[in-house]
Amino acid sequence: MRIVVQRVRQASVTVAGRITGQIGPGLLVLAGFAPTDDTPTLTWMARKLVQMRIFSDEEGKMNCSVQDIAGEVLVVSQFTLLADARKGNRPSYIGAAPPPVAIPLYEEFVRLVAAELGRPVATGEFGADMQVALLNDGPVTIVLDSKE
Repeated sequence: MRIVVQRVRQASVTVAGRITGQIGPGLLVLAGFAPTDDTPTLTWMARKLVQMRIFSDEEGKMNCSVQDIAGEVLVVSQFTLLADARKGNRPSYIGAAPPPVAIPLYEEFVRLVAAELGRPVATGEFGADMQVALLNDGPVTIVLDSKE
């Protein structure tokens, strides 16, 4: 599993002209899943995401988590995060879980993040052509890989 975490002032996902998920200050999370991902991996990533201290405290130091600031989370599935672009000019997506495997992983990850956060999580629409709009804050962007 690989996630790209972006600290945002606001973010939204639109599918076919309809907003499927929208947040104010918090985290936009792009999530890609591998066929070998399992519940312990998802649980670790959800906990790490919610507890990661990347928001400023009163002194301007990154000492607060999204939970500490009562921020929101938007999770968007993105299989291209598992792309292998080492050879040639066309990336291979063989490392990404196929939809029958990835959909349950995505849904479980969203559920686990919501449980860790203590409130609902906004989402995109798995497999849809999504337009993601965001206002980066910082910018702060962090990549987490479950294998590291």
